Amino acid sequence: MQKKVAALLCLALALAESPRSFAQAYQAKPKLAIILVIDQFRGDYLDRYRDDFTTPNGFNLFLKKGAYFNSCYYDYANLKTAPGHSTIGTGAYTDGHGIGSNEWWDLSRSTDHPVSSVEDQRYRITGTFDDLPVPPPPAIDPRAPRVGSSPFNLKATTIGDEVRLATNGESKLFGVSLKDRAAILPSGQTANGAFWIDQATGRFVTSTYYMAQLPEWATKFNKGPRVAQAIKEAGLDDTTQFYALVGRTPAANSYELAFAEALIDGEQLGKHPTTDVLTVSLSANDILGHQMGPDSDAEKEMVLALDQQINTFFSDLDKKVGLANVLVAFTADHGVAPIVRESAKLGVQSASLDLEAIVESVNGALNKKFNTAKKTNFFLPAQELPNLALDSRAFESIKVSEQDAEAAVVDAIPAAVAALAPPPPPLDNPSLHPLDPTAGLTFSETRIDASPRIAFLRSRVDLAAGKIPDTEFGHLIQHSLTDHGGWYVMVFPTAYQMEYLSGIQTTHFSPWSYDRHVPLGFYGADIIPGYHREKVAPVDIAATFAAILGVNAPSSSVGHILTQIIKPSN
Repeated sequence: MQKKVAALLCLALALAESPRSFAQAYQAKPKLAIILVIDQFRGDYLDRYRDDFTTPNGFNLFLKKGAYFNSCYYDYANLKTAPGHSTIGTGAYTDGHGIGSNEWWDLSRSTDHPVSSVEDQRYRITGTFDDLPVPPPPAIDPRAPRVGSSPFNLKATTIGDEVRLATNGESKLFGVSLKDRAAILPSGQTANGAFWIDQATGRFVTSTYYMAQLPEWATKFNKGPRVAQAIKEAGLDDTTQFYALVGRTPAANSYELAFAEALIDGEQLGKHPTTDVLTVSLSANDILGHQMGPDSDAEKEMVLALDQQINTFFSDLDKKVGLANVLVAFTADHGVAPIVRESAKLGVQSASLDLEAIVESVNGALNKKFNTAKKTNFFLPAQELPNLALDSRAFESIKVSEQDAEAAVVDAIPAAVAALAPPPPPLDNPSLHPLDPTAGLTFSETRIDASPRIAFLRSRVDLAAGKIPDTEFGHLIQHSLTDHGGWYVMVFPTAYQMEYLSGIQTTHFSPWSYDRHVPLGFYGADIIPGYHREKVAPVDIAATFAAILGVNAPSSSVGHILTQIIKPSN
């Protein structure tokens, strides 16, 4: 009897110590999970240019070999880089992960600039700049200590975090982008490292949140020929504006993917007992897209170049890890609006809003309403839609509450917007109004009314109190709320209207379909190939990955498991 008891105890101990076989992540099946994000890549691009994709492992990896959804839409309203990347990683919206914009005002942290979504004064940027000349003023000396970055503001775990938690930290997790927020937020809180570029030099950096100094492989990459090669490929002799000038060319995507390959080699991703996770966000499309618009020849060239570049990346990965051992999701953080003038030509009611003029007009109305002794500026600098940031200190100095302050701004905005309507041009002469998208066209060439209009206007106090319509549009607004941002008023113009941005032709920030529509593709041994037209959302990535990997969904995940693309388990 004692021998039987001892044998059972030994068996129980052996089972307790054996690897857990019910979840693939514990067995490195797949060996490497990748989330590939293309910044500002609208959902109609792959259908538009599909016939031009000639590579096997570029976009055809998802269109022909994987599962692809052409009707993927975000279910929230504040379509910007930081919220989008947070949503992809966490499977939640702003009301779940807390990231509402790329930056916001927090007067407890800074009174002279908005705080970045990943800015963290507890840490410092770290990188290798010792052999660089100091750029001439007013450029920032890249060797000077700078405030670091972290996922501190992210209130939810990501799919990568959940893999790390499930494997007791055995799995490795990294994020890569040209932008700090796009490297940090989709990878998550537990990442071994996140890397982005120094905007002046193009060299990859990180934060002391992750490590005291760059790993040897990253330092070797920075000191190697790739920076100079990217500058040359961009058609430049040299530059101290790598992000702005090289970043808007296809050379930036090749450069970033080369760094991702160096990371995979240096960290031996896909070679561990448990599944490793990598997020890669390609930023160049966003930098170019703001300047040239989604319908430009330059945009098409960027997309076709991406097909070749992604093919090279995955073909190389096939040799190193084997594509049979890789699970991939592909999407974008947001779409983009057409250039106002281009949509206006076709008769779409399009308009540009001069935010400076609106703020000035509302400011005048507030001074009149509150009978201030001297002209007071009630707005903070650096305004951008959808949230107009108020200076709480200015109102508090005259003993006006947040509720009354925001209500006064809401009341004043319609008149300020109406005043922006361009004067009608003579029937036989073009309009010369600088913000009129029909400028240069006669009435016989256009049918639009270029007067700006507001579709949704609400104070932060009313938003927090739930004064939001119980409609599909209202749900988009609800999903966009966060406790960041101080006092503000939310303003959404009607579709195909946006703020006027000097030197930038188009942008994204709105609840309209062109900003919410993104591609969604999957590839891997567990994926059933097919082309799907049912409506899905980027939050479904984290839920679907969690099901395949056998780990918990991220803490605030609201996505659905796309069971129609998952092969039955053996």
